[in-house]
Amino acid sequence: MAAPAASVVIPTRGRPGYLDIALASIEPQARALDAETIVVADGPDPASATVAKRHGARLLVLPAARGANAARNAGAELAAGDLVVFVDDDIRAPDGWLAALLAGARANPGHGAFGGPIRAHLEGGGPRACGREGAPITTLELGPDERDVGLVWSANMAVRARALREVGRFDESLRGRGEEEDWLRRFAAAGGRIRYLPSAGLEHRRTARDARLRRLGASAYALGRTARRYDVRKATAPSFAGELRVLGGCVWHIGRRRCAVGAVLAAHAAGRVRETIHEQRS
Repeated sequence: MAAPAASVVIPTRGRPGYLDIALASIEPQARALDAETIVVADGPDPASATVAKRHGARLLVLPAARGANAARNAGAELAAGDLVVFVDDDIRAPDGWLAALLAGARANPGHGAFGGPIRAHLEGGGPRACGREGAPITTLELGPDERDVGLVWSANMAVRARALREVGRFDESLRGRGEEEDWLRRFAAAGGRIRYLPSAGLEHRRTARDARLRRLGASAYALGRTARRYDVRKATAPSFAGELRVLGGCVWHIGRRRCAVGAVLAAHAAGRVRETIHEQRS
């Protein structure tokens, strides 16, 4: 049996509604292009397993929750394609997305990693923004031209199987910020090249419920803590005074611009400050 054109790996944990929409957008493209879709449940997750089976995706369930990188590693080990495509469970892939990734990989045989635009879609519009700040979830927009870049993000990232074998596994000790960045930096340090494919874009979604300020803020706070830990690991973390200045600037922005998105940024900064305090007490 011929190997699939690509293996799309989707880590998930307890978000069957998001997974349902992601698979509804990906599975028809995968079938049309002779690719496979692999859902990796990070721990027992009956609802997500039901969604995966209904869409015809391959399903792997980890015996216990170990984090997104553990799910990525498990999915990559199961993947049979020469191109392993990693996406998050909260995306929607428009028609032509997978074809654009495959075409970009064929056109750039000397590159081992690829990524495309990640565009925010907040149902209900999300919190009020002043227009000076971007969407309060992960995005990537590097312009209309295909080019080499330093980093892409795991919500929309493809890696050649040989690169995974050469560079090694994703670091499972990382949670949140740095999960894919650590691998990509190791890949680049070994001479690997990363290609940005502007035609291979997708949507990063939040439901109206999850786009409320409180939920976005809670997520940003947790991400801020992991971002600080990753910066400490890289030896690039700002001083405590520097972290406080950023938090103060976010608070000023909220009052000056009456910008609710600024509150999400403040939550992220507060997470970094909280993690800095934890470092000093340890």
